[in-house]
Amino acid sequence: MNLTCQLSTASCLQYRKLNQASNYQKSKVELRRDLIKTRRSLSVGEWREKSDRICTLLQSSPLFTQARTILAYFSFRQEPDLSPLFATTTHRWGFPRCIGESLYWHSWTPDEHLITNAYGIKEPSPQAPIINSVEVDLILVPSVACDYQGYRLGYGGGYYDRLLSSPEWSNKPTIGIIFDFAHVPQLPIEIWDQPLQGVITETQLTLTRNSTQII
Repeated sequence: MNLTCQLSTASCLQYRKLNQASNYQKSKVELRRDLIKTRRSLSVGEWREKSDRICTLLQSSPLFTQARTILAYFSFRQEPDLSPLFATTTHRWGFPRCIGESLYWHSWTPDEHLITNAYGIKEPSPQAPIINSVEVDLILVPSVACDYQGYRLGYGGGYYDRLLSSPEWSNKPTIGIIFDFAHVPQLPIEIWDQPLQGVITETQLTLTRNSTQII
């Protein structure tokens, strides 16, 4: 009996290690496909509950409460939904427009019109005021997955990697927004991948650069 228990424990530990290693061995394409599938399998109730928990955690973080201008995103394909936060008058909110291979940021309030782009993603009007990098205090980054070092798996377009590697944006505080199942030990990375400063899920906000503190 004891031997069986010991073997079972050892097997469980080995399985856990293999499962963690498989995240690294999988290609980005496979990981992206699998994690988006998992995310889209959430019921509306689960998605709403997890998203609301993320919003609550953000509201308790000094990174969020001390920020004046925050860049965010409109939920697409069941990404965590941050829209309950957008009505807060203590923050100025900015959202991206995709033009060529770059992101351009415009301020937006809930009473303003949105446009659907070629990818099916909501965007502010081109006439909305532009937000420049010097005005930005925090960027909430949509992600398919993030690892414990802050590296991010996106959708493959490289928009955020290009943005965050540019000199005017590279020093901005960044938080990847994901659900728990998409927070993995290690992602396959390329030399151009830019680590984020924090990752938030429905259970915790973890600082991944300059600090290991969970707040």
